[in-house]
Amino acid sequence: MLLLVALIWGSTFVLVKQSVARFPVYAFLFIRFALATAVLLLLFGQRLKFLNAQMVLAGIVIGLSLFGGYAFQTIGLQYTTASKTGFVTGLSVVIVPIFSVWLLKRIPGRQALLGVVLSTIGLALLTLGQDLTSAYGDLFVLGGAFCFALHIIIVSVFAPRTDALALTIVQLLVVAVLSGAVSLVTANWPGTIPTDIWLAAGFTGVLATAMAFAVQNTVQTSTTATHTALIFAAEPVFAVLFGYLLAGERLTEWALVGCVLILAGMLLAELRPATGQRSSHLHRGKETTP
Repeated sequence: MLLLVALIWGSTFVLVKQSVARFPVYAFLFIRFALATAVLLLLFGQRLKFLNAQMVLAGIVIGLSLFGGYAFQTIGLQYTTASKTGFVTGLSVVIVPIFSVWLLKRIPGRQALLGVVLSTIGLALLTLGQDLTSAYGDLFVLGGAFCFALHIIIVSVFAPRTDALALTIVQLLVVAVLSGAVSLVTANWPGTIPTDIWLAAGFTGVLATAMAFAVQNTVQTSTTATHTALIFAAEPVFAVLFGYLLAGERLTEWALVGCVLILAGMLLAELRPATGQRSSHLHRGKETTP
């Protein structure tokens, strides 16, 4: 199910890029997350009764990190390609172990540290132009990657403590409200919303938001943040594939090398040698991957 989520997310980069080229960014995010919230309220709204005040607050914090991720990513998509956005976003997979040290006191092993180095080099090859400056959009997308990594960490902490679907509703509602508020301040809403924008918002809202985050929050009640991040490493691969098939995007040879290094870093940061007993629990202060 997590791999299916990664595939759906990878397929949305081209769609969202084409949509925000003609429609205000935050207005699009508002429609997307409002539709997602409405769908989950219709299906699982009764589960909100299982949330206490502490879990509602946790859902708000999760929603803030998610809003930051999508706001940065969607703005960045206006200034860079869908393929590059997918890979830079995927860097969150190696940011997760770093945040695990800071927030969860879980120390990554040597493989994780080497993965960070490989991915950093790959990111440089992917995003730096001939003048050794990063594209404007790439910096926004990188900010989104940090927010998405924080989102995975916080969900791994709070989802097992409460009803995961109810927590999902709260976080998506927060993103919808914040997106709507920002859109009213920063953009003039068009008199009518084009049909293709409704279709794009419907696809991303129902499948890539409501279903995807319901699955992620539910699955993370029984697995680790790093295991989730490992599977999400497939997302940038799907993004490049759909960028090639749907938008005819191409990457330079050095950018392709950068993509390979980022993906290698992602996998190296999370995979463990197939020796000894594996566990999804903490062992001597370190998180092991099932």
